[in-house]
Parts: sequence; C-alpha cells; structure tokens
Amino acid sequence: MVFSSLLFCTIFLPLCLMVYYIVPGLIGRGTDKKILFSNYILLAFSLLFYGFSGAKYLILIFLVILINWGAGFWCSKKYHTYRIRRRSLILVLVADLGLLFLFKYFNLFIATIENIFFPRGLSLGERLDGIFSGTGTGALGLPQIILPVGISFYTFQALSYVIDVYNDKTDVQPKLSNFALYISCFPQLIAGPIVNYKDVCTQLSERTVGSSTFVKGIKRFCCGLAKKVIIANTLAELVDKVWATDIANLDATVAWLASICYTFQIYYDFSGYSDMAIGLGKMFGFDFKENFNHPYRAESIQDFWRRWHISLSTWFRDYVYIPLGGSRCTMSRTCFNIFIVFLLTGIWHGANYTFFVWGITYGILLIIERVFLGKLLKKNPVKPLNRIGTFLIVNFLWVVFRADNIKVAFTFIGRMFTGGIRVLNLFTYLSGMTLIALALSQLFAGFLQAHIDISKLKSNACFCIFLLLISLLFLVNGTYNPFIYYQF
Repeated sequence: MVFSSLLFCTIFLPLCLMVYYIVPGLIGRGTDKKILFSNYILLAFSLLFYGFSGAKYLILIFLVILINWGAGFWCSKKYHTYRIRRRSLILVLVADLGLLFLFKYFNLFIATIENIFFPRGLSLGERLDGIFSGTGTGALGLPQIILPVGISFYTFQALSYVIDVYNDKTDVQPKLSNFALYISCFPQLIAGPIVNYKDVCTQLSERTVGSSTFVKGIKRFCCGLAKKVIIANTLAELVDKVWATDIANLDATVAWLASICYTFQIYYDFSGYSDMAIGLGKMFGFDFKENFNHPYRAESIQDFWRRWHISLSTWFRDYVYIPLGGSRCTMSRTCFNIFIVFLLTGIWHGANYTFFVWGITYGILLIIERVFLGKLLKKNPVKPLNRIGTFLIVNFLWVVFRADNIKVAFTFIGRMFTGGIRVLNLFTYLSGMTLIALALSQLFAGFLQAHIDISKLKSNACFCIFLLLISLLFLVNGTYNPFIYYQF
C-alpha cells in the first residue's frame, strides 16, 4: 500500500485517525495512559500497513526490532563496560548490515560470481553484460531473493538508535512497544524521511496534537499527494514509454525530453511522498524534519546534496563522514572520506552497478569542488550559470540512475547528443496533460520563488481541498501509480 492510493486515502487513513483519536479517550484515563493506548493503536495500524506489502516480511521487521532493541541495552554505558559495549556494537552492525546485504545485494553478488566463475560457455562480452545487468547464468541454482519494502530506511533508523546509545547521545528505550513504533511508524516506514531516534524519543511518550497542527498536517498531505499524483505520475507515463522503446534508435529531442521529465518526476515523486509523510506525522503528533529544499535551485553539487534527500545526507554525515574524520583532517583524507560516503550512498540505493557509478561520480564531483572548483563557483557573479550547470549534471546522472544497466545509460546519454531528429520526435510523445505537468513542475520547484510566494498558496485551505479533490479524481480515473523510492 502507498499513500497515493484510493485504499489508503479513503479507507485506511480515515479509519486509523478515527480509532487513534476516539479509542484512547474511551479506555485510558490520564495523559500517560492515553499516550500508551495511542502508541499501541498506531503500532497496530503500522504493522497492518506494512503487512499489505507482504505479510511474510513482518517477520523480518520484527527481527530487526528485537535485535536492535536488545542491542541498545548491551551498548549502553549504564549497563556494560566499554569492552562489552564495543563488541555488542560490532555484532549488531554485522547483523543489520548482513540482513541488508542478504535481501538487497545477494542477487547481484551471486550473478557476478556466476558470470566470473561459472560462465557456461558465454563469451567475455556476454559475461560482462551479465555482470553489469545483474543477470546470472543460473549455474549455482540459487533462487532470487525478493527485496522487502522499505528495508533500507528502517535498517538505517535502527542503526542510528544503537549508535547513538553507544555514543551516549540518547538513552535506552525501555519499552519494546515504543521502539517498535519508532521503527515501524507507517508515515515514514516505507520511504522515509529517515528519522533519528534522538529526534523523536520524547515524542514517543509525550506529544499532543492541537487543531492547528492537525490542519497543517492535512494541508501538507494534500500538497504532497498532488505532487505525486498530478505531476509525478503524469511525467512517469511519458518517461516509461520512452524507456520502453529501443534506446539505440532514440531521437535526440525525445531523449532530452525524457531525461528532463524524469528529473522532475523523481523529485516530485519522492518529495511528494516526504510531504505526505511529514503531514501524516503532524496528524499523529510527530514532528519529522524536512527532506527537501528546492534541490534544483542548487548552485553547486555540494549545494544540491544539502537540499536533496536531506535525511539520508544527514545520516551519512553523522554516522560515516564525521566518524571517518570529516573535514577535520588533511585534504587527501577529506577527499577520501567524501568518496567513501558517496560510494556508500550509491550502494544504499540498490543492487545495480548504475547506482555505484552514480554515487562514485557524485563523490568525484564533490572532491573536485572541494579542491578548487567550489571557490570558482562562489566567485562567479552570474549565479544562474551555476544553477544551469548543476542542473545539467544532475540531469545526466539521473539518466544513469534510471537506466537498467551501465551500457543502456551511456547509450541513452549518447542519443541526447547524436540522435538527430527523426519521425518519432518530442511532438510524438508530448500531450496536453504532460505540458501542464511540466509547467506545474517549474512552478513548484522553487525557480520562481523570488517572484511568486507559493507558501501562501500551499497554506490556503480552499486550495488544499481543491488539490485533494483533483488528486482523488486522478486516482479514480487512472491506474498508473508507480513510486520510484518504493524499491529502496
């Protein structure tokens, strides 16, 4: 189940809100008991929500919850010595990352092993194609492991808790139910934003929802739903249609159109989901941090990563970059730290070499900016040139991110410059609805915020109700509702 579905918007969410606000008042007396029952209700609905994606994966999330809740006690200064704490931290890191590897990267690992050591008569070129596409030879006869929804997000949340307890930045959560709610809370369970335990630990036991906060949550949810359904889904139809054709014969205008549409599709797809998650959090009394800040207004790659998927960037900064030494060391060491962070960022996104190349390229670009280019960009008086250059780089890298394998990615980028103009050009794929979606994508991407105050429009109740009605109409009339980050 996803937020942008009729089942969620018309049945699951209204039912959850009704039970969440009515039942605790009937059963519990006193603030503590009401919060306790509210947590139980939200936990039950969260597990039900996750169960829609596959009931068997409830066992996995239960396992992650139990391992990390127990590890919190073993890693705490209050209960054990440094030696035991350190060993416990290493064990839980191995357990969490081992589960992540098994479910997310094992298939690619086996495919690589089969192509290298068990080629079954394949030529070198065919073996390389198999490696880069993640297609094995089947020699080992191992079944494919299906990726559980949201595993990357809730594993990172669990790790942040254990590491923070180990570093004495937060206290142990004594209640298993509260920790289970932190990991499985459905507003941010599937696709974030990644929430650090220290940011919500107080809210798990002490929170109130005023009418103004609840209304803000509804407005934020409506805006996010509109981003996803009206803009992202419309652009996705064109993008998927182009990528389903023969890339080698692609027209240059179509290649550019599809790449730009995907650049905005992934932004509105993911930022829309984040807006819905933050809005839902407010409805239930949680305050989740922002995850996007108009990333396509960035004036450098470093600026882009300060604005894109902020919760992931912050997680890697706090738990990888700074522990490695951050920028408090020599330039060569700092560059190494940056490279490692973005290598891991690429790997985190999925078991495909396209993600590795995507992450490594960003790491190299950030190192170049750190060494010399960043100073030149700051001195450049024509800031729009910085934004255009950054946008184009990001656009090309989204092609790599979208492609099934490296070969296809570079073929697609090549068609952007050598495809020429053919019978099937951009006018063949453009429709009135696509043009409207593209226009809206520019309006809400932050490009015009110096001239148009969109925030007032987003806070207008009538406008938000209008967005909700239009979004529901789109959901009723269409079945095309993909979600990019659902696979991560």
